[in-house]
Amino acid sequence: MPDIFRGIAEQGMVRTKDSYEKLRAASGELADILSETYSTHARTAADYGIKVIEIAGANTNSAFDFLSKLMDTKSLSEIVQLSAAQTRKNVEATSAQNKELWQLAQKVATETAEPIKKGLTRVLQKAS
Repeated sequence: MPDIFRGIAEQGMVRTKDSYEKLRAASGELADILSETYSTHARTAADYGIKVIEIAGANTNSAFDFLSKLMDTKSLSEIVQLSAAQTRKNVEATSAQNKELWQLAQKVATETAEPIKKGLTRVLQKAS
């Protein structure tokens, strides 16, 4: 009887050790995946932040240009015409800027999620 229990215990130990090794390898890979994901996210988020700063600069320059031109106007009709042109320019610029920011936000989300998706798939395949 004791030999049977010893055999069962040894099999259990072998399985436990094997499972532990798989888990240890998987946790190491998950740490690598998270590190890669963090790096990717930091880079793409920085790109997004830079774009926001560029847009703010462009909008500030546009406002100063408008004010400069406004100071040179000589009649109410010129002011109305200049204001209408500036409004049209602002709407077009805002639309283009929003589109750019939306595309960058999608890029951040996609590029951040991709390493996680690939890595988890790889880890789960190895674990099974």
